[in-house]
Amino acid sequence: MLNSNELLLMLQNGCKKLQLNLAEGIQIKIINYLLLLKKWNKTYNLTAIDDPKEIITHHILDSLAIIPYINGTNILDVGSGAGLPGIPLSLALPQKKFVLLDSNIKKTRFLFYVATTMNIGNVEIVHQRVENYQPKISQNFNGFDTIVTRAFSSLQETLEKTRHLPNKNCCLLAMKGKIPIEEIEKINKNEMNRQVTVYNINVPELNEERHLVVITLK
Repeated sequence: MLNSNELLLMLQNGCKKLQLNLAEGIQIKIINYLLLLKKWNKTYNLTAIDDPKEIITHHILDSLAIIPYINGTNILDVGSGAGLPGIPLSLALPQKKFVLLDSNIKKTRFLFYVATTMNIGNVEIVHQRVENYQPKISQNFNGFDTIVTRAFSSLQETLEKTRHLPNKNCCLLAMKGKIPIEEIEKINKNEMNRQVTVYNINVPELNEERHLVVITLK
């Protein structure tokens, strides 16, 4: 197993390939999150991936790779699970506000511990089913600018469960492996006012297909 310095170097190399200029302090926090994830995974079964090197490639860099597509200030991570992509994104984008939502109490308990012990001030942890989640509307918040999902559900079901959450300029980012052709065809048929764009995402050191489906209003 690599030590913390070796993991940090691996993360730094990955960030360079993604053309992300993250301060070393932020990169260290990301590694600290990785170590907490590995520690809690022993009893909470947060992720099937336990090798720290694979956590960096399959989870951390995979999450950071969608930064160029994040829109606006208020971001919702639906089905955040172990905090992916929400925790890496919130650390990399401290000027934005993130809500990490999940219906699994064990996972939200872990997320609350991470946010508290690491003093991540721009995240709110919510234990709730997304269709029942009602954020507080205020002068500074009138719906989410970006809604992101990773291994959550089908595109159609995601749209149906989140209809009450976006603002008029919101984009839905659905992180996928292979291009979900049938799911996209269903959206094009049922959601005539939606524009669907698919981007190929290159994650450093990850020899697997990654695509980002971006859904916006036409």
